[in-house]
Amino acid sequence: MHETRAPVTIPIPDTLGRPLASLRISVTDRCNLRCAYCMPEEEYGWLPRADILSFEELARLVDVFVLLGVTKVRLTGGEPLLRRDLAALVAMLARKPSIEDLALTTNGILLADSAADLARAGLMRLTVSLDTLRPERFVELTRRTGLHQVLAGLDAAAPAGFRKLKLDTVVMRGVNDDEIVPLLEYAKRQGAEIRFIEYMDVAGATRWSMDRVVTRAQILDCIEAAYGPVHALHEETSAPAERFMLADGTVFGIIASTTAPFCHACDRSRLTADGLWYTCLYATHGTDLRAPLRRGDSTEQIAELLEHTWRARTDRGAEERLARGQRQPLVQITDLRRDPHLEMHTRGG
Repeated sequence: MHETRAPVTIPIPDTLGRPLASLRISVTDRCNLRCAYCMPEEEYGWLPRADILSFEELARLVDVFVLLGVTKVRLTGGEPLLRRDLAALVAMLARKPSIEDLALTTNGILLADSAADLARAGLMRLTVSLDTLRPERFVELTRRTGLHQVLAGLDAAAPAGFRKLKLDTVVMRGVNDDEIVPLLEYAKRQGAEIRFIEYMDVAGATRWSMDRVVTRAQILDCIEAAYGPVHALHEETSAPAERFMLADGTVFGIIASTTAPFCHACDRSRLTADGLWYTCLYATHGTDLRAPLRRGDSTEQIAELLEHTWRARTDRGAEERLARGQRQPLVQITDLRRDPHLEMHTRGG
C-alpha cells in the first residue's frame, strides 16, 4: 500500500510565488497529422512503448500532484485520441474530487467517434486545434487530408455536453492570417470560444521567424476592422489567453506568448507520456518520474521530489526569449533528432 499525506490547502509556490496548480499530461507522442509549425519532419523516432506510462501509473502520479495543490489537469499529445481507450483514463481522473477542471486538447481527426464517450466519462472541457477552414490549406498545413473529419468532430462535440468548447488557431503571416474573421464566425456558429495564438518559437517550430508572427495588436486590428471596437475582459486568472468581447457578446481570446509573455502568472507544468516532468514549455531538461514510480518509491518520496523541484523553479522561458531581441528558433533540427523530448508533440503544447 502506498503511503499518503494530507493534501495542502494552498498550492506550493516556486521562487517567484507561482503556484503548482495546473498539470498537462501528454498521453502519447504519436500524431496523425504533421503540422509544419510543430512537426517539421515526416518520420520520427517514437518513444519506446515499454516506457509509456499506463493509465494506472498516470492516475497515481496525478494523485501525488493533487497532494501538492494541482486542481487542473489537461490531457494532450501528440494526438491524445490515438491512445486506446482514453475515455477510461478520463473516467479515472474525473472520479478524483480534488480535480476541479479536467480538459483535453485534440486535433479533432478522431473526435466524431469519441466526443460522446469522453463527455460521459467526465471530461469537462474540450479544445480543438483548427488553423484553417480551407481543405487545400489544411493539407498544406498538416501534410494530411482530414479537414472534413475535424469539422465532423466539432459537430459531434457541440451537443455532447462539455462545460466549454474552445478552438485554438495558430496565426501565421502569409499562411492563414486571412482567415481570422472566417474562423471567428465559424466559432460563433459552433457555440465555441476561439483563441488566436501567436506563432511561437518552440521545439519543432524550426522554420519560425519573427516576421511570420501575427501579433496580438495585429489580430485585434483585423477583428476591429470587421466588427468595430472590442471590449477587453479584465479577469484575475492564470489562464494564458486574454479575452475580449464583440458588441454582440461574442467572446474570443488571444494568447500572446511571443510578444507579451505571461510567465509571471504561469502555474503550468507538463508530464510526457514516458514520465518526464517539465516545469516550463521552453525547458530543455525534465525530471524523471517514471524511474521512482516503477522502482516503488512511496507517495511521500515522489511528492518530496516534486515539491523540491517546483520550489526551486525559476523558469521564465518566454520572457527570456523576448528579452533577447534578435531571435532564432529555440531548437535546431539536429538537436530534435537527438532528443525527442524537445519536440512539442512529445511533451504537449
